[in-house]
Amino acid sequence: MLAPTALDDTTDTKWSVVAYKKNQKVKKALLHLYQDGPCTLAKLAEVLHTSIPSATNIIDQLVEEGWVSTIGMVTGNNGRRPVLYSLNPVGHYVLIVDSNTKGTRLSVVNLMREIIVERSDPTVLKDSPGFSAFLKSFVNNVLMESGIAKADVIGVGLSMPGLIDSRHGLNLSYPNLGIPGQSFTDWLERQWRLPVFMINDTKATALGEHRFGSGRGKQHALAINIDWGVGLGIIINGDVFQGASGFAGELGHIQVNPNGELCYCGKIGCLDTLTSASSLVRRVQQGVYDGKTTQLAVYGDDLKQITINHVIKAADQGDGFAIDLLHETGYELGKGLSIAITLFNPEVIIVDGVLAEASLFITNGMKQAINKYCLSGFRDNLTIEVTTLAGAAKWLGTHAYVIESLFVNA
Repeated sequence: MLAPTALDDTTDTKWSVVAYKKNQKVKKALLHLYQDGPCTLAKLAEVLHTSIPSATNIIDQLVEEGWVSTIGMVTGNNGRRPVLYSLNPVGHYVLIVDSNTKGTRLSVVNLMREIIVERSDPTVLKDSPGFSAFLKSFVNNVLMESGIAKADVIGVGLSMPGLIDSRHGLNLSYPNLGIPGQSFTDWLERQWRLPVFMINDTKATALGEHRFGSGRGKQHALAINIDWGVGLGIIINGDVFQGASGFAGELGHIQVNPNGELCYCGKIGCLDTLTSASSLVRRVQQGVYDGKTTQLAVYGDDLKQITINHVIKAADQGDGFAIDLLHETGYELGKGLSIAITLFNPEVIIVDGVLAEASLFITNGMKQAINKYCLSGFRDNLTIEVTTLAGAAKWLGTHAYVIESLFVNA
């Protein structure tokens, strides 16, 4: 077919529609290979609702461009065995930057979700342009040291705590990153000359659990991220629920005790003041100071030495004081989650974060509270599970967020 002339507006439109549909099918093919793994041409044609020759053309294009490679043939098939196609692990890397109050980590991850390079730095997230300058140089230096060409990087995923407005590229909890009042992601894109996608750390965790963990195959799920704060990731109809401004899921800041402690957010009696890892450590320190019987009393001369890992280890060794406090924390979490369960009616709740290591000490209390405060219809088909991703849910979710933004929304 001859190319349309500039005067043929109708033909121009038809050509642009064809190009758009082809582009959409290419991106859908990439997304399927990313989410579901290797497949045959026949399976890909079925997923794309197209013919085998059309699927072949798409795969040939992706192989030529370096996105896809063959990895062998289907086993156990009589007759001619079909070829298996997979995403190419070489090139097309994503940079995953995890910045929080404990430090900053950068991972270079390929399309097969394999970490190629990983570097950590003790510099913690701070609300200042100085931190932005650190972030800029940290990424540039790691790329230079690793020998990975910037041309082989397709995007950057930035995971952070706080109220993140992904649409405008702002973290409202850290408003002084970049240039105040301007998009932080736009500023980073100018520094790195790469697409940048910013996501709240708990939403990244929820996305990772849904795509690759205990939430896989579930349409409605909650992921509770219990770290130095308490965050809730909400999956509705298979997608992360953002809310009007992207702030949905700040479970840690619902009030549970009007006469309670002052929260760092400035309000009184937030769930964070009872259930976060930091609040748990403070209660342990106070208990040791008050003379409670516990093996943690060995830190009585320097209470600041006590960490959440010490508390969990003590509980694992049968320390009654540590077990009781972990159980109480789980129970209070269950009370807070009962509100979310009633609102969202999930199929599964996944426990993640540092307190996930406490496992049954936390989940038993959660289940008791949920049984008490939720109507039976909401909990009959509800399961509570501890993450099986061993701390990887956040970076996996950040990676998925970048890939899906590029392959679906671009």
